[in-house]
Amino acid sequence: MRTLLRPALSLFLLLSAITGLVYPWIVTGLGQAVLPAQAHGSLLLRDGQPVGSALIGQHFTQARYFWGRPSATAPYPNNAAASGGSNLGPSNPALVIAVTGRIAALKAADPDNRQPIPADLILASGSGLDPHISPAAAHYQVERVARARGLAPDAVRGLVAQSTEDRKWEIFGEPRVNVLRLNLALDAAH
Repeated sequence: MRTLLRPALSLFLLLSAITGLVYPWIVTGLGQAVLPAQAHGSLLLRDGQPVGSALIGQHFTQARYFWGRPSATAPYPNNAAASGGSNLGPSNPALVIAVTGRIAALKAADPDNRQPIPADLILASGSGLDPHISPAAAHYQVERVARARGLAPDAVRGLVAQSTEDRKWEIFGEPRVNVLRLNLALDAAH
């Protein structure tokens, strides 16, 4: 028994050291050297202070800011510790109530807006943390944001255009707007 236990324990300790210490140290070092911003969480700064990550949505509710995609995380929106969707199907009455409430909030914030509401402003993402909205969702909000900030709508449209990211390598995904980056650009402009 002892002849089997000693090599097994030695192998366990060796593999624990490799996979628990050496490998993470190498990967962390490579990440820091090759992609330092991403390795530090893709943090966005204002006046040298972190205000959020470009990878995790923020919950904006003031009329002067662009609103992101709804979040179904609990106990508060965009809770990175509780990532996940609501898993409500189209026939679930709770989904209908949630969507109806989101539509009402958008109409209350901008009652004169007669444009169709883009789906990403009323339906939560699968993770509940999506930091992006579609360009259509951003353009839907331009008039409200411009009015609340006292800016010309064309100036706000220009910031949306500057903040629109193209498809990844021109083939993956769709054009998108990072809401936190756009709102930081708005704050810097006004």
